[in-house]
Amino acid sequence: MRRLGAALIVVSLLPGAAPVTDLTVDVTGLRSDKGQIRLCLTADADHFPDCKGDAAAITRSVPATEREVRFTALSPGAYAVSVIHDENGNAKLDTFAGIPREGFGFSRNPAIRFGPPRFDAARFDVSGPTETQQVRMRYIL
Repeated sequence: MRRLGAALIVVSLLPGAAPVTDLTVDVTGLRSDKGQIRLCLTADADHFPDCKGDAAAITRSVPATEREVRFTALSPGAYAVSVIHDENGNAKLDTFAGIPREGFGFSRNPAIRFGPPRFDAARFDVSGPTETQQVRMRYIL
């Protein structure tokens, strides 16, 4: 019986034994198929929404013709996603007087007032084998 208990403990500590989740982000409301969709997935509130300096963040860039982006093998926990529609392909969100000229969106589609939402407003939990977040793009200019 001791051997069985010890074996179960060893198996539970093996890499890959922890549950993982696949996340699909469904991007809606793009105004064109031009450029790229750039996504940032983070579990760290201090690095939201741009993920700069977050070594654990996952970023993806896909053509704007692709409306679904998949993140695989995520550990359970709380995450937030930010998305920009980089229509001109310059790898950043263009602004004029601080107002975005390109599309943007966030997980859970929080209300936007002055500046990006806080992490808690875009936060969602990952726990099952598959999860989906729909991000609705917004355009101001």
